[in-house]
Amino acid sequence: MFKKITIQMGQRGLLLKKGTYVKMLQPGTYRLTTFGGTHIIVMDTAMPFEIVGKDLQLFLHDDKLKQELDIVHVLDHEYVLHYEDERFSGLLKAGTYAYWNVLKQHRFVHIDIRHPELPAQVDPVILPKLTGYYQMLEVAEHEAGVLYYNHVMQRELKPGKYYFWRGPVAVSLQKVDLRQQQLDMTGQEMMTEDKVTLRLNFVCQYKVEAPLLVLAIKSFEEQIYIQLQLILREYIGTLKLDDLLKMKQEIAAFVMSRLHEKEREYGIRFVSAGVKDIILPGDIKDILNTVLLAEKKAQANTITRREETASTRSLLNTAKLMDENETLYRLKELEFLEKICEKIGSISLTGGSNLLEQLNFLLGSKGAEK
Repeated sequence: MFKKITIQMGQRGLLLKKGTYVKMLQPGTYRLTTFGGTHIIVMDTAMPFEIVGKDLQLFLHDDKLKQELDIVHVLDHEYVLHYEDERFSGLLKAGTYAYWNVLKQHRFVHIDIRHPELPAQVDPVILPKLTGYYQMLEVAEHEAGVLYYNHVMQRELKPGKYYFWRGPVAVSLQKVDLRQQQLDMTGQEMMTEDKVTLRLNFVCQYKVEAPLLVLAIKSFEEQIYIQLQLILREYIGTLKLDDLLKMKQEIAAFVMSRLHEKEREYGIRFVSAGVKDIILPGDIKDILNTVLLAEKKAQANTITRREETASTRSLLNTAKLMDENETLYRLKELEFLEKICEKIGSISLTGGSNLLEQLNFLLGSKGAEK
């Protein structure tokens, strides 16, 4: 008994006898006896060369078969990008793969994943087809990134998107904000030279300029805070309370000059600094209020006495002029008489003389007395 098997164009046959590969069969018609344990496996050359239950190495002793196969070996530390007719087909992990080169042209790109960053030869267009095999790290416009492999610092990353293979190397990213930042010191207790304890609110602004150096400092902001605290204590401890209140603006200038000396050490640039508030103890505040009130009262008394003196001096000068000039004296009398008349509501006449005669008599008598 014979069995007819037809192998079409675009197909190849694999002849096996008692489960052992014998040779490859080209397209055509073949007759096999049903006895003897021979059979043919017909394969589509558009599909990968893969026999279920059979290792690829069992077929590679056939040189004719090998000429029609593209074989790729993928090592444990590799990914291989598989292209068919220059179109991306898939990603291959560790193993051995074979593809028919009869109908399609195959190209393989070997990637060493011990170097995690995706090489430039990987087109970003294929990334959606590689989901699960890579990770994306992003650095925003206002940030700087620092790249780590297995917790070992590698380099600084500028703003942008970066792609890394998931593999034996753990990839991580630390970000540093490059925008202007503010450090507030609130309610810090300090003592002046004359042993007055006060509370100080201080603020300073800074910008990071060396991200690698900043990340190399543990508890970076805490260290900046302590440095600022020490500088303020040093300065305020040399001033008495009265001097401190007078030199409030000079504190910022001193602190900035000292902070500039530390910029290289911390990898930052200090932009500005200043005192927000000086909070005094309640008893000291009461004393200062009392002193201020006394000073203002004394100033008021001085002004009052100065005005009184000036007024008296003016009256004295006027009296001297009136003594020396009778006409001026008469004009002054008329001025006061006018003021008096402005306040008179009604006039009563006595005797037989009229008002004008009585006024003339009054003024005449004054002049006679003088």
